[in-house]
Amino acid sequence: MSENPSLWVQRFTALIKTGGTVLDLACGRGRHSLLLAECGFRVEALDRDAAALAAIADRAPGIVTRQAELEGDAWPYRGRVFDAIVVTNYLHRPLLPDILDALADDGVLIYETFMLGNERFGKPSNPAFLLRPGELLDLVRDRLTPVAFEQGEVQAPRPAVMQRLCATRRSKFSLPA
Repeated sequence: MSENPSLWVQRFTALIKTGGTVLDLACGRGRHSLLLAECGFRVEALDRDAAALAAIADRAPGIVTRQAELEGDAWPYRGRVFDAIVVTNYLHRPLLPDILDALADDGVLIYETFMLGNERFGKPSNPAFLLRPGELLDLVRDRLTPVAFEQGEVQAPRPAVMQRLCATRRSKFSLPA
């Protein structure tokens, strides 16, 4: 995995409400949490890896870390909403409705992860962790307005088959330049 923030995430941070709260779900070592905090957002960095969370906890003001086992515990944000939710390189389908419910009325969802076909390039290769074609679009249909969507083979930061979505609850928005 790259240590640099995803270009997809970087591209759409301009859509997030100035000074807003952002959930970086399954944040790993915090590459997006750090980027978002540097942009002035209040960030909740969530992951199951306590060591990874400890490594980012003191690196930027505005980041609150939270350790949780997303695949075994209850959703930790019931009743709470975020101005944006960022998810990269992670898929646990039972959480998808909770993620959408945690998005504020004018919120932005930025999602990027692996899809079927990635098994040709290595891990993840288990279909449980690979999106089906168009799955993210199907997820947001009738709930969010897609801003941008891509799927297919990429070469950078390493060869993979990816699916990417940026969607919002806003009725009007301007694409970042």
